[in-house]
Amino acid sequence: MSTKIKSNSVKKRNIHFDLEPFIFLTIFLAIFIPLGNVMGGSNLFKTLMATAHDLLLNTVFFIMAVAVLTGALGALFSEFGVVYLLNKILKPLMKPLYKLPGAASLGILTTYLSDNPAILSLSKDKEFIKYFERWQVPLLCNMGTAFGMGLIVTTFMIAQSSALGENLVLPVLIGNIGAIVGSVISVRIFSMFTKKFYGEEGEFENTTVSWRKVREGNAGSRFLDALLEGGKTGVDLGLSIIPGVLIISTFVMIVTYGPSDPNIGYQGLAYEGVPVLPWVFGKISGVLEFLFGFHSAKLIAFPLTSLGSTGAAMALIPSFIKEGILTGNDVAVFTALGMTWSGYLSTHIAMMDTLGARKLASKAILSHTIAGLCAGIITHYMYVLFL
Repeated sequence: MSTKIKSNSVKKRNIHFDLEPFIFLTIFLAIFIPLGNVMGGSNLFKTLMATAHDLLLNTVFFIMAVAVLTGALGALFSEFGVVYLLNKILKPLMKPLYKLPGAASLGILTTYLSDNPAILSLSKDKEFIKYFERWQVPLLCNMGTAFGMGLIVTTFMIAQSSALGENLVLPVLIGNIGAIVGSVISVRIFSMFTKKFYGEEGEFENTTVSWRKVREGNAGSRFLDALLEGGKTGVDLGLSIIPGVLIISTFVMIVTYGPSDPNIGYQGLAYEGVPVLPWVFGKISGVLEFLFGFHSAKLIAFPLTSLGSTGAAMALIPSFIKEGILTGNDVAVFTALGMTWSGYLSTHIAMMDTLGARKLASKAILSHTIAGLCAGIITHYMYVLFL
C-alpha cells in the first residue's frame, strides 16, 4: 500500500503539559545531527534533494506507467465479467482457506488489481456485505491488505528481468503463492480475535449474485470507457505514491548507502548516505540469510519500507540491481512481502475504523505482522525447493 487513509477522528492535547514537541525535536536532532556531522550539512541537504528528484523522474513515473496499464486491465476485467467469473470459480476455495463466503474472493481480486482501500468500497455495498457474519467483516481488512497492489508489484518485478539478466516470472509467481499463504495465516489468526470479540453465530446466507453492473452503451463504448477510467485510476494511484516514495525511500536510502566514491568522500550526490542499516542488520546477517535468503544486509531496507509503503519499497529495487546484490530469491521474497504487508502500518487503523472495528486494530496489526514474516520465510524455502 502506498498511501495513508485519512481518519476523521481528532483529539485535543493539553498544551501546558505537552512534552511531545520536545520529544520530537530530540529524536529529530538525534537523527540528523549525526548524519550531517558525517556527510557535512551542505552535502546532506544536496543529497536529500538529488535523491528525491531522481526517484521522482526515474522511479515514480515508471511505477505510474505500470499502474495506468494495470488499472486499465483491471477495469476491463471488471466491465466484461472476468472478475465475476473468477469470483464464481474461486468460491469453493474461500470457505476452507479463509472461512469466509465466496463473495470475499471479489475483495481479493479488486485489491490485487488496485490497492488496499478497494476492499472498503465493497464493505459499504449492501449486496456484497450481506454474505458476511459480523465477526467476518473486520477480516476483510487483513485479507484485502495482503493482496493490495498485487498486480502492480507483480508486473513491476517481472519488468526488472532484463536489468537483472534473469527471467523473473517464476520467482514472482512463487512470491505470489507466498503472499496467498500469508493472507490465509493473517485472516486465520485475526479470526480468533474477532470470534472472541463478536461471537460466532449464524451461517452464510444462501443468497447468490445473479447480476452485475455494466456501463451504458455498446461493447465498443464500454471498452473505451473502462479502458480510460481504469487508466485514470492508475494515474491517481501513481500520484498518490509520490509522497511515500520521495519521503520514505529517500530517508531509507540515506541510512543504507555510503559515499558514491569512498576515495573522494561525500559530494552531495543522489543515493549517498551513512550505511546505518547495513551495519545494524549486519550483526544478524546470518539470521536474515537463514530466514529470507538475503546475502546482503542492505536488502532488509525493502521489507522495512514495505511496512509503510510498498510503492516506496519498489523504488529501492533499481539501486539493488545497480549494486549487484539482488537475486531471484530476493525478488520472490520481496514480491511476497510487498504484497502481504503492502504498507499496512500506514493504513490498518484507518481501515479498521472504516469497518467499525477500531478496537481490534492492534490485533489486526499483530496478525498481519506475523503473517508477513511467515510469507517471506515460506517464499524463500519454496524458491530453494523449486528453483
